Amino acid sequence: MTISGDALKSLAQEAALLPQEEMLEVGRQEKKLYIGIPKETSFKENRVAIAPEAVSLLTAHGHTVVVETKAGKLASFSDNDYSEAGARIGYDREEVFKADLIFKVAPPTNDEIDMMQMRQTLFSALQLTVQPKNTLEKLMKKRVTAIAWDYVKDNSGIFPVIRSMGELSGNTAILRAGQYLSEEDGRGMLLGGVAGIAPAEVVIIGAGTVAEYAARAALGLGAIVKVFDNSTYKLRRLQNSLNQRIYTSVITPKVLAKALKRADVAIGALRAQAGRTPLVVSDKMVQDMKEGSVIVDVSIDQGGCFETSRVTSHENPTYKEYGIVHYCVPNIASGVPRTASFALSNIFAPLILDIGEGGGMEKIIRANSGFRHGVYMYNGTLTSSYLGETFGLPFKDLNLLMAAF
Repeated sequence: MTISGDALKSLAQEAALLPQEEMLEVGRQEKKLYIGIPKETSFKENRVAIAPEAVSLLTAHGHTVVVETKAGKLASFSDNDYSEAGARIGYDREEVFKADLIFKVAPPTNDEIDMMQMRQTLFSALQLTVQPKNTLEKLMKKRVTAIAWDYVKDNSGIFPVIRSMGELSGNTAILRAGQYLSEEDGRGMLLGGVAGIAPAEVVIIGAGTVAEYAARAALGLGAIVKVFDNSTYKLRRLQNSLNQRIYTSVITPKVLAKALKRADVAIGALRAQAGRTPLVVSDKMVQDMKEGSVIVDVSIDQGGCFETSRVTSHENPTYKEYGIVHYCVPNIASGVPRTASFALSNIFAPLILDIGEGGGMEKIIRANSGFRHGVYMYNGTLTSSYLGETFGLPFKDLNLLMAAF
């Protein structure tokens, strides 16, 4: 039996007039979070993970935030700032570690792990080079889910915390270099010079985020900038980001040594993918630099890229070697803790809201591959192959582990 086009049209019109089933959007089940912000106890860690303004945003969404007393003091945030933002101030340190989600800047100490509860979630830096084996073992025993904020990716595949801290470190490196260059122990000169006087020459080793923002700051002050890196792609990208032509070169000992002889400031901004930063500036290259010139080795967090570099502190930030001022403070961003805390907070607050709106930590780990990239321990099971192989600990692939639950 054949149905004509008019008949089909009539049937369609009749169907449209019939009562329709209402289509409702399937909403996500939001989860209210209990967040603990402990005071940092690591040496010269002045930052705090979440600023009062972000706490206000979180509490407005129904989340509970407990902040240890004086947690923000070194970043110029008072307990009153936090309490007015809706946080509860924890005067008992153990109370803070009873929260479901612990947000820290530095990795936890053994004492802090002892205060943690079973099956908590820890969000902090991983710091592969200083992570002791027994720290991982204690976290595993407590069935902790641990996320390294420095390894979490955003939707564009960028590590937002590393980039943000890199921007701060690059700017701060030039400010510190300018300060020491102008002082009595330095060359007594201005980075940018003035009319009729040549500006300082700045050599930057590396072409990543730190290098980019160091170059921006130095160029903004009027200095001459030369950048070295073994990746021509990075060098080209840097020039495009700066929107101007600057001197760039791959790292070859002869060319680098010649540039350092003329330099007034040298910035170490190399970052190793794993392990120690390569030593690209030899003892002899440093000896041949001008007396009173300044080295700022931002790479000291991963061992440094100058052979003469050794770790200094914010209290005693410099020393002289062969008449060259060396500034080798790890965690240079902690030298501007208020700005750094705001930068961290701007990344963490939206992330916490996503965790709550997405239905909790486990659901966002399943749904968000960039967030999953930062997970190195899931319910006490080590999921980082690098950590497992380094310390001889058992590990499992996170994707397979999630599929099993």
